[in-house]
Amino acid sequence: MEVVNALGRRKAAVARVYVSEGSGKIIINKRDLENYFPSSLLQYVVKQPLNKLEVAEKYDIKINLDGGGYKGQSEAARLAIARALVKINPEDKPALRAEGFMTRDPREVERKKPGQPKARKRFQFSKR
Repeated sequence: MEVVNALGRRKAAVARVYVSEGSGKIIINKRDLENYFPSSLLQYVVKQPLNKLEVAEKYDIKINLDGGGYKGQSEAARLAIARALVKINPEDKPALRAEGFMTRDPREVERKKPGQPKARKRFQFSKR
């Protein structure tokens, strides 16, 4: 099997994923998954599509992560892994879609407007 690649985005984070047959190693930006995401919750998020299809020990995954915070990065990686697994085996798509792993979360940060302290917050109104 050759290397399968896919792209995942979330907020400002972009994940490029390269999946090849192997023993279940996940390398992110040349570091181990456990090293890159010390939080077990974020490690779980990244591994969700693999655990759903029970193929966690079957593939080696190399991920290039860029931009965003750790939450956005972990969810971008999850989307990219799910897309790569569907490229490998299209029959897996309904199972991953049912869990919501195939949907790109469209929510982005709203821009700050001029003359206001934040995007939606207004300065206090003073009648006098």
